Amino acid sequence: MSINTQKNNVLLVTISLFIATFMSAVEGTIVSTAMPTIVGDLHGVSIMNWVFSVYLLTNAISTPIYGKLSDQFGRKKIFIFGIGIFLIGSIFSGMSNSMTTLIIWRAIQGVGAGVIMPLSYTIVADIYSDENRGKILGLNGAIWGIASILAPLIGGFLVDSLSWHWVFFLNLPLGIIALIIFTVSFHEKHVVVKQSIDYLGMVYLSLLLLSLMYIIQLISDLSDNWQPISYCIFFSILLLILFVRKEHCAENPIIPMKLLKNRTFVIQNIIAFLISGFLMGLEVYLPVWTQGIFGYPATLSGLAITPTSILWIFGAFVSGWLLSRMKAFYATMFGLFFILVAAIWVVLLPFTVSFAWFFAIAAICGIGFGITITNGTVISQNSVEKSDVGVATSFNTLCRIFGQTLIVAVLGIVMNRQLTIGILHTDGAKMDMINKIVNVKTAHLVPAKLMEPLRNVIYDSLHKVFWVCLFIVIFAVIVNLYDRILAKK
Repeated sequence: MSINTQKNNVLLVTISLFIATFMSAVEGTIVSTAMPTIVGDLHGVSIMNWVFSVYLLTNAISTPIYGKLSDQFGRKKIFIFGIGIFLIGSIFSGMSNSMTTLIIWRAIQGVGAGVIMPLSYTIVADIYSDENRGKILGLNGAIWGIASILAPLIGGFLVDSLSWHWVFFLNLPLGIIALIIFTVSFHEKHVVVKQSIDYLGMVYLSLLLLSLMYIIQLISDLSDNWQPISYCIFFSILLLILFVRKEHCAENPIIPMKLLKNRTFVIQNIIAFLISGFLMGLEVYLPVWTQGIFGYPATLSGLAITPTSILWIFGAFVSGWLLSRMKAFYATMFGLFFILVAAIWVVLLPFTVSFAWFFAIAAICGIGFGITITNGTVISQNSVEKSDVGVATSFNTLCRIFGQTLIVAVLGIVMNRQLTIGILHTDGAKMDMINKIVNVKTAHLVPAKLMEPLRNVIYDSLHKVFWVCLFIVIFAVIVNLYDRILAKK
């Protein structure tokens, strides 16, 4: 397969990818805003979490499959197919008349969404040089940040002015515009070679990812019954063995085993897993600090992490410059240094601290994330053969998704365990008081004499969470150093 960059209108292709990215990014947040209204209309509050979980699940499962199929059949066909599936899922999600039906169509929507991030990154790799690629990936990452800010506003407007159905119908004009621009501006010459499709490998991989996601869900529920978790772990190990054996003998494996023998590729994906988990931990728990301890409203608390999205663009621009002037190890370590400084800073924060410090920490993290995550994508793509760029990019995306999901689940366990211990040692305190104190609208319901002790409990719990985050970053630094040591040998 070859991409004719002379025939491609690179700017138009990039715009179409940005529109698709914005559509996907908004969808990840906008449904949360509409969910109370959806539950009021369709009922099913006991299963509403599956509206989110099933979307993430099918998204994760389809991501590596799209990457391989794009290497086999071309980027254009697979990207158009995925967006089409996403739009079909959006239409029928908006037309759902029960929570069960909505969950089914959200699953379909997630299957389509799995094409957007990995193939966007892959197509950027096809049409941009290494140095410019970092800048474009940075802008693409910034779109996620912008979408996270705008999505609640858009969702609230649509629900109040029209109905919750338009939260899903909004995707239609965006998706159609992206498809039209992409179809007319992107050209590739794909040599059709009769190749077998690894259907059994797809089944094994899908079941493996399903099992792993279910384990994460069980861990997040903090159940003391470890029997179902142990069964799922055993099932996952069995599926992993079957998948690896199948991929070794498959003519066109979904994930070529040679990629896992590529030291640089493996190292970069481990770092992506760890740093993505730290990123999500920061985005989840910094607002808890500002709301639960400072008593700020959710809107102001959300602003605490806004500098991350803004400075991410700068970091991504710097990453392209770094990769063109130094070895990958040093470029990655440069980004990790910023993240490490921020992680240490958070751990050292006292109970009473200026809100401005959170801006500074988020800004430093933004630079570090922009450099490290962009570097990881570019280095992973450059470390494999051209024919494997699609599956390599998808694998990198999958590692980031699982890093965010698994590490946040672990941090949730740490947070909840510490809160439980703190409440047991605070006379008259109950867990529902913690839920009230982190919401400015209900904080006044907590007895005044318990306000300060409970905020100390929240502070101590967050402190433990951020210590875990620091160890995660240190481990990422060690992994990068290990790569350097092996390279010297």
